[in-house]
Amino acid sequence: MSGFKKFLLQGNVVELAVAVVIGTVFAKVVDAFVKIIMDLIGKAGGTPDFSNYKPGGVSVGNFLTALIGFLIVAAVVYFGVVKPYEAFKARFMKQKEEDDVTELSVLTEIRDALRTGR
Repeated sequence: MSGFKKFLLQGNVVELAVAVVIGTVFAKVVDAFVKIIMDLIGKAGGTPDFSNYKPGGVSVGNFLTALIGFLIVAAVVYFGVVKPYEAFKARFMKQKEEDDVTELSVLTEIRDALRTGR
């Protein structure tokens, strides 16, 4: 039982569980947003569901509906998650990277000084 308890309390398992829960809830938010956008497309173009669209007798409507949904989800993820994360990282993580470069240069100087015997 102690091994199982240790496994459950590991950081990776807890982080993964939190990520799954947040991802599930975020998926519901994105789905609701996609429905709103599809309704707006429907108001502009006549129908939000292209499943009955068959140009030349070829059923491409389901593909178009899925493609538009995918593009909306990709845009939401990019502009709602990726861009803010990159901005946060550039603003707050830049200091740490500069510190690492400074530390590396100091260690390089120490190494070179030891090689020359100073």
